Amino acid sequence: MKTTYGLPALLSAFFPGLGQLIKGQILKAIFIWLVGGAVGFLLSWTIIVPVALWAWNVYDAYNDPA
Repeated sequence: MKTTYGLPALLSAFFPGLGQLIKGQILKAIFIWLVGGAVGFLLSWTIIVPVALWAWNVYDAYNDPA
């Protein structure tokens, strides 16, 4: 059975990168904060790119092993 992480995914849904930080993936969390923040800010007018980054963040926190 595949292990999933519901709490990290829930935390990442509200604060991107927090789920990865809770799982001990510190560099990935910092990457999400820096790159996701910059891309979200620069491409906020497209709405598609920031939403896609947010969705990937939640998916990664839910499925990626710690």
